[in-house]
Amino acid sequence: MARRPRSTPPEYPPGPPPGPPPAAEKSDRDKIIEAFLALLSEQRFEDVDFTDIAARAGVPLDRCRDEFNSVLSVLAAFSRQIDRTVLAGGDADMAQEPPRERLFDVLMRRLEALSPHKAAIRSISHSVRCNPGLALALNCLALRSQAWMLTAAGISASGLRGAVRAQGMACLYANVLRTWIDDDDPGLARTMAELDRQLARGARWSRCLDDLCRFAPNPCRSSRWRPRERHTNDPGEQPAVI
Repeated sequence: MARRPRSTPPEYPPGPPPGPPPAAEKSDRDKIIEAFLALLSEQRFEDVDFTDIAARAGVPLDRCRDEFNSVLSVLAAFSRQIDRTVLAGGDADMAQEPPRERLFDVLMRRLEALSPHKAAIRSISHSVRCNPGLALALNCLALRSQAWMLTAAGISASGLRGAVRAQGMACLYANVLRTWIDDDDPGLARTMAELDRQLARGARWSRCLDDLCRFAPNPCRSSRWRPRERHTNDPGEQPAVI
């Protein structure tokens, strides 16, 4: 039995060319952080509260409470975002460079990640000058961030020596930020010069730290002396617990 011939398919005009895929919708957490930074660029840190953040972000207050405990915790989340951006943008070619050059690259990448939020950073830097509590909280955030920056540069941030290095880096970076905030040159010439000076100073300080650690007594070093076992004829006597 012969098959029935198929009809010719109708011709349709070509549709519009495919555009870029739709951007992923931002999470409530990201909206809150963005709203916080926008408000911070307009007013002091002390004047920013969750009523304004929720209104600017278009996120209900109960969702703000689910995501964050305080305005300071929003700032901490932003700091972690910057950390992740820097850590994800590492250059494998820098691995063969000296530590100072690796640190220079890492810290410049951090400034690059901060550049869209310079107004907010400028605002919070002004608040820090007259708010010791905020300065202390920011130092704690900076210690964690700079420990990761040291790690990104291939420099150990573990142990007591690493903690001292992280604190030194936090102070160093704070000095660089003061220059960066007012540096309007697209090439950031003043900022790079200041960072270079600070890293040179930090290198001298690090050598002093290494010398101190080399000659400091090591509490974990094993000693040849061992207490002799004490014998007693009194079965009721127990050794002291220290």
